[in-house]
Amino acid sequence: MHAPDTEFDADDNFANYATDFDAGDGIDEDATTEQLVWQLLLLLNPGDEETALQQFGEYQEATADAGEDEFEPAWLLKDIIDWKSGFQVHDDDAAALVESITELVARWNLELDWGVEDPTDAEFLANADTAALIRTAYDGLRPHGYTLWLWETGTETTAGWITLSRDDEAMRAIAPALGIEVRTGEG
Repeated sequence: MHAPDTEFDADDNFANYATDFDAGDGIDEDATTEQLVWQLLLLLNPGDEETALQQFGEYQEATADAGEDEFEPAWLLKDIIDWKSGFQVHDDDAAALVESITELVARWNLELDWGVEDPTDAEFLANADTAALIRTAYDGLRPHGYTLWLWETGTETTAGWITLSRDDEAMRAIAPALGIEVRTGEG
């Protein structure tokens, strides 16, 4: 991993953007993709700038020799954050969805109530509807101040991440600026 270059200093540019974002201000039209990626990673790793910086370094390494039009930030980030700060599972894989979201919320010492005693029970998972599980996770996170987001991948997968609810407006601005279509897990 290498430190952000002189054009973009992760500690200086938009340092408090994620928590001080004003939806009325919108995104700085001069913001680079790299700056927007940094802000997204801060949102995806609330209270964990070290992980955001490590993931940002991986992003910089992966894009070092590529022009901005040679890759889609969303797909590159998906691989960098998978099972650390985000998830992507097949649409009908309830077991992987429950497992990945459970692992993500454990970062904040939270446990979700999936509506059953054992959410890993094979019978429960065989009959589980992933859309209903997503709503359950969304509803279970809101009282704790978190929002479950889904990324519209255009594939037969469900992908997303969890952010602080206070950063909802920032997510609604930053993700589209990176070409990432998101919606909450609310339904």
